[in-house]
Amino acid sequence: MHAITGITGKVGGAAARALLASGQKVRAVVRDGYKARPWAALGCEVAIAEMEDADALARAFADCTGIFVLPPPCFDPLPGYPEARASVAAVRQALKVARPARVVCLSTVGAQAAQPNLLSQRSLMEEALSPLPLPLALLRPAWFLDNLAWDVAPARERGVLPGFLQPLDRPMPMVSTLDVGRVAAELLQEDWQGRRVVELEGPARVTQHEIAATFARVLGRPVQAEAVPRQTWGALFREQGMRDPVPRIQMLDGFNEGWIAFEGDDASVRKGRVTLEDVVRQLVAG
Repeated sequence: MHAITGITGKVGGAAARALLASGQKVRAVVRDGYKARPWAALGCEVAIAEMEDADALARAFADCTGIFVLPPPCFDPLPGYPEARASVAAVRQALKVARPARVVCLSTVGAQAAQPNLLSQRSLMEEALSPLPLPLALLRPAWFLDNLAWDVAPARERGVLPGFLQPLDRPMPMVSTLDVGRVAAELLQEDWQGRRVVELEGPARVTQHEIAATFARVLGRPVQAEAVPRQTWGALFREQGMRDPVPRIQMLDGFNEGWIAFEGDDASVRKGRVTLEDVVRQLVAG
């Protein structure tokens, strides 16, 4: 039995489907039982637990061989990341009680970076779970290609791809959530000891210009990548509803300045299967 947190999201859902396709038993760990109904229909067990409730998580993790820890995303955290710290503490305590055979934790590219940024929430998770006496795999995927969902409307309506990753001609590692979920499922079925870091990117690195060209091909209209001036980011993100845009700006700076990057060399990074065009076509169709 493998317990999957975040199963109602893209990565958790992809991991669960991959496990089910391999004939594995899955326990869906959800906050809301109603959202688990499709998974129950597929044969999953269901456990109700908030990610900040250590006792409920321990019950959800009980008697499981593998646990996939998918921390809840917080894109506009309070100073000091109290939201992440609460879930980190609960997950750590639950794992100490449940003692599964192995744990896979969804982290991020650049989790080793010392500079504070939005992804530091994943660094906190790594720091909390790494000392546990359990086999632990830290899955560090690249920038999600699925984030391009935000770009479908401007590409379709205005022929523009707003570029925050700069310069626009720099190839960036990106990956589909389908690949992330698939690799998480593979790791849950592997056997290892100690702590391991697994870094993951798509089949090819892509520039913002290549992304724009892919949108143009799929939409059948011209699409041009345009750099969004950094001095406008703060006001733009606040207009979108963010209370504090600084962590997000720090994250983008990290990618653009190169200090958010894979820790290992290129040869050690796993490659996904899903291409940029696969993702763009799915997002446009959706």
